[in-house]
Amino acid sequence: MIFILVLTPPVLMAQEGGGRGGRGGTREFLGLGPAPDAAAAKKGEPIYIANCAACHGKTARGGEAPDLVRSVVILHDEKDEEIGALIKNGRPEAGMPAFPGLSQEDIHGISQFLKMQVELTANRGTYGQTYSSLRSQTSGDARKGQDFFEANCVACHSAAGDLAKIGAKFPQAAILQSRFIWPSTPGPAHATVTAKSGQAIAGTVLRLDDFDVALRDSSGEYHYWPRDQVQVQVEDKLGGHRALLPKYSDADIHNVTSYLATLK
Repeated sequence: MIFILVLTPPVLMAQEGGGRGGRGGTREFLGLGPAPDAAAAKKGEPIYIANCAACHGKTARGGEAPDLVRSVVILHDEKDEEIGALIKNGRPEAGMPAFPGLSQEDIHGISQFLKMQVELTANRGTYGQTYSSLRSQTSGDARKGQDFFEANCVACHSAAGDLAKIGAKFPQAAILQSRFIWPSTPGPAHATVTAKSGQAIAGTVLRLDDFDVALRDSSGEYHYWPRDQVQVQVEDKLGGHRALLPKYSDADIHNVTSYLATLK
C-alpha cells in the first residue's frame, strides 16, 4: 500500500559525498547516533530473542509490550547507560521484569541489536543510495511494479483514485520512491485506551511512551493513565507500509517506482 509524504531535498543532499554528505551526513540529518556494531548486534540477537521477544516482538517492533524501535530510551542511549540500567533493574511498576543475571556483554549485545533495528528502519527510508543513482530509479520494470502494487497496495490505494496522476505530480523518481517507502504518519495519532474496569476512551494521542499514555477525547477532555494500568490500541495508519519494508527487494522498489511514474 502507498501513502504520500513530503520528503525534503536535504535528505537527498545529505547522501552525497563531501561536506556534510556521505553516510555521516545522512546519519546526522536523521538524528542517528554512532553506527551500531554489527558483530555485537548479531551476538545480541539470540539473547534478545530469549529474554525480550515474547513481549516486545522478534524485531523489537512491539507486541504485548511497546515498540522499542521508537523508544526514547533506545534513541537516547549512547554507551548502554540507559538500556543497561533498564534491563538490569526492570520496571516492575510497568510490568517489565528485571534481568540481573545478564552480563554486561549480554546487555551490550542486546543494546546493539536494538540499535541495529533502528538503523535498518532508518536506512530503508533513505535506501542507501547516492543522489545521482536516485535520479535514475525509473529503470525498473513498470509491469512488475504494477503486479506488486495490485498484490499488496490496492486494499488502501487506487491508481485511478488517490494515486491518480502521481507520476506527473512528482516527476522526480527519487522523491516518488521515498514517498512510498518511508511515509510519514497522516495527521495526529488516535488510540483507544481500555481501563481494567472495561471502560474504553478513544481520542487523539497527546503522550504515549513506555510508561505513560494521555489522550484528548472528541469533547476536548484530557485523560491520563499509567501505561501498565490500561490496554492501549493505537490506530495504525501505516501498518501496511511497515509490513512491506522487510518484504521489498531492491528490484521491487525500482519496479514500483517505475510503475508509479507511469500514472500521469
